Amino acid sequence: MANIIENLYGRRMIKMSTDDVISIVREYQNTAGEHSSYDELRKKLDAHEFYLPEDPI
Repeated sequence: MANIIENLYGRRMIKMSTDDVISIVREYQNTAGEHSSYDELRKKLDAHEFYLPEDPI
């Protein structure tokens, strides 16, 4: 699961596990399909929401 790291001076960081990275890559590959142009790919990805579960504290 992802772990959010607080940053008092800017954006928080998200520390991801190997499983998180693999999950995101898999979702990207499923969404991207085959041989899309950059603009088509951006539109496809913009239409989806991606989430990382947060580690309980």
